[in-house]
Amino acid sequence: MAKKKIDIEAPEEEVNVPEEKEKAPEQTVEEKLVAELAAQKEAYLRLAAEYDNFRKRTAKEKEESFTNAKSTVFQDFLPVLDNFDRALEADTGAVEDFKKGIEMTYTQFLSVFTKYGVETFGEAGEQFDPNIHNAVMHVDDESLDTNVVTDVFQKGYKIKEKILRPAMVKVAN
Repeated sequence: MAKKKIDIEAPEEEVNVPEEKEKAPEQTVEEKLVAELAAQKEAYLRLAAEYDNFRKRTAKEKEESFTNAKSTVFQDFLPVLDNFDRALEADTGAVEDFKKGIEMTYTQFLSVFTKYGVETFGEAGEQFDPNIHNAVMHVDDESLDTNVVTDVFQKGYKIKEKILRPAMVKVAN
């Protein structure tokens, strides 16, 4: 058998092949500015939210840091407090033993102060400084120099340059 050749022709139709995407209508200058303003507003709002979160986070960290610092200091004072409790519970014992226990507790207390850099000041004979001394009395004495601390009623305390409490003193005029 002989094979027949069949010629099939497709009808010629016009096929739409997009050469370029259809262009969006041109934005007007006003529309461009409105879109840019919206983008800037969104960026501003995001930045404001980030700043607010940062502010809240740092405030929380600061509070936690302060709480941690306080707890560390008070943990170091707990053994001193325990010794005072023991002294108060003691019913028997000589006065000398009681005094020795108080002196030991006082030394322990001062060692905690030293550990945290707390220094005492305000000794008789020092030159009066109104920045660190609180003069509560004056004495007129010709044998003493002017503005010299003669008596100390309460010691002053400081950490580095920060005054925790000024010394309460009597000063010679």
